Amino acid sequence: MPEVAVPGSLADPLAAFFDHLASETRHSQRTCDSYQRDLNRFAVWLNQHQYHQWQAPNSHDVRRYVADLTRQGLSGRSIARHLSAIRRFYRFLVREKLATDNPALDIRAPKSGRRLPKVADVDQVNHLLDSLPDDPLEIRDVCMFELIYSSGLRLSELAALDLDSVDLRGSQVRVQGKGGKERDLPVGRKAVAAIRAWLPVRSGMASDAEQALFVSQRGDRLSHRSIQSRLSRWGLVKGADQRLHPHMLRHSFASHMLESSGDLRAVQELLGHADIATTQVYTHLDFQHLAQVYDKSHPRARRRRYDGGSDKDAQNHE
Repeated sequence: MPEVAVPGSLADPLAAFFDHLASETRHSQRTCDSYQRDLNRFAVWLNQHQYHQWQAPNSHDVRRYVADLTRQGLSGRSIARHLSAIRRFYRFLVREKLATDNPALDIRAPKSGRRLPKVADVDQVNHLLDSLPDDPLEIRDVCMFELIYSSGLRLSELAALDLDSVDLRGSQVRVQGKGGKERDLPVGRKAVAAIRAWLPVRSGMASDAEQALFVSQRGDRLSHRSIQSRLSRWGLVKGADQRLHPHMLRHSFASHMLESSGDLRAVQELLGHADIATTQVYTHLDFQHLAQVYDKSHPRARRRRYDGGSDKDAQNHE
């Protein structure tokens, strides 16, 4: 949304609130910027609807605002964030005696359909990982991608790996997940071979003092952005039919493991999810796959086509 000047009667209380966020509650700049964008948008909307004081709108008006955001295509999560900012702002206004009540108090955002993570199919992953590297950096890249897919690592977990995180003899890796929780994960045969190929190359890039497993050409720890960029580049060079990112490999690991084993608890442990409900999203992915197979295969589900006949003719024959 383009920046629009907020009228003075609405702007002054906003300025006081933003100062309160920055100085009294010591919110981060990123959080303050988010509040400012969302509340400025609401202030412009109020001004357009002839509300020039913050105490003027009621709960019905906030519902109208939510309806407008929905029509503009905002997700339920984004609208919930807007409402949270409005509620927080009105708590401040009530405290400062600039408003008598909070019109957003009982308003809830519409529910969004849960977005399923994108995954690559097994054949595509095999094609990408079996492609031969052309230079030392690609040897490193293949090693990283093999390890993400082999052990279901998060991007942050991969980037944080040190030399002593990997036990090649035991074929396992120790990672530090969310909340500082460590977990030991198995490493597949192909990933072990990729690490063995990378280590001699790494020794020519990094100093003895550098402990990072994955380093840049300069010899320092590889950044998150660099890993993302290298995977995206690898997909383009090797002909992937969708944009690749590290979490897609992690999601693919989870989906393929669950599809083969059906063991949700084991996949939860491997992924490092504190709540099994987080892991259950992959059961929906697996069901989608099964539903596609069913639609294509079941004699009472698939649509028959007759040579020379239209779709309507085929339906009549069924």
